[in-house]
Amino acid sequence: MVLEAFRTLRGISRSLRTYYGNRARAVAMDRLYRGFVQRGDLVFDIGAHVGDRVASFRRLGARIVAVEPQPAIVKVLRLFYGRRADVAIEAAAVARLEGMTCMMINSENPTISTASSAFIEAASDAPGWQNQHWRTSVSVPVTTLDALIGKHGTPAFIKIDVEGFEEEALLGLSRPVKALSFEFTTIQRQIAIACVERCVALGYRRFNAALGESQAFVHANWVDSEDIARWLAALPHAANSGDIYAALV
Repeated sequence: MVLEAFRTLRGISRSLRTYYGNRARAVAMDRLYRGFVQRGDLVFDIGAHVGDRVASFRRLGARIVAVEPQPAIVKVLRLFYGRRADVAIEAAAVARLEGMTCMMINSENPTISTASSAFIEAASDAPGWQNQHWRTSVSVPVTTLDALIGKHGTPAFIKIDVEGFEEEALLGLSRPVKALSFEFTTIQRQIAIACVERCVALGYRRFNAALGESQAFVHANWVDSEDIARWLAALPHAANSGDIYAALV
């Protein structure tokens, strides 16, 4: 128990240094999200982790619903943003149906804690993922994007970063918002393709992408679903991860 608590503290400290310690990255993030978020807009941050995106959306003048299932990370979010009138914190995972699910915790690298056993299986023998361990688990409540919209209103933008559970999250959205993003990994690029297909079913027609934490689009012009799917399929494994952006118009 003491060792696990130490791992959790070390992991959270690592996340705080990584996601709050780079001013240039924050500036680039604001520049990217400014294309989707205007002052006064509502934004959903699904998989908020330690809240670096929350910070960016606040700098842009948005109101944020920060959704995060990890109990230790929720404590960080409440410490940083719990008294902010423009931030609502929801301690839950997001999927297609409300209920409960098992959250598998990577204490030393909590940014890749996940509710997807398939994600852990894909990582188990993948180059670059060998030293990742999900040693503990916790039962957490599950909400849906539709339920969050019913409670908080329709957002202008939804950011989804839930480690292999992205399709599950999108299946809980029955009507589109103006724009959204979802994370992808090259160890599970089939999930990203499924998410693109789900976006098309919801009515999204324009797509772009950013690799890693670059906070910059890879395509000078937005592309259609077939082009973004081909781009995803052709990515080398070493690309590792990034975000796909989808817009209605």
